[in-house]
Amino acid sequence: MSTSRTNQEKLYDIVKKPIITEKSYKAMQDGQYTFEVNMDATKVEIAQAIEMAFPGRKVKKVRTVYMPSHAKRMGYKFGRTDSSKKAIVTIEGDPIKELVEI
Repeated sequence: MSTSRTNQEKLYDIVKKPIITEKSYKAMQDGQYTFEVNMDATKVEIAQAIEMAFPGRKVKKVRTVYMPSHAKRMGYKFGRTDSSKKAIVTIEGDPIKELVEI
């Protein structure tokens, strides 16, 4: 039995969640949306995943940022947050209303 996944199944796992902050919320007015993505995802895969997740929209530009882990303290315990990767995606066409209503 083959354990290889199809390209479409791989695209579903690329975008983890949207990142909603004051800065990203203001960028939404310019058609830029911020998502947490898989660390191994390329810009082309991110663009394909966004276009598949939000049909009818065209991705104009993808910028990626590596977010390193940082020290965190809860009470007397010290630890580190997980490192992650985020993508700032510029969309052409209609705005994504699904993210604003969250």
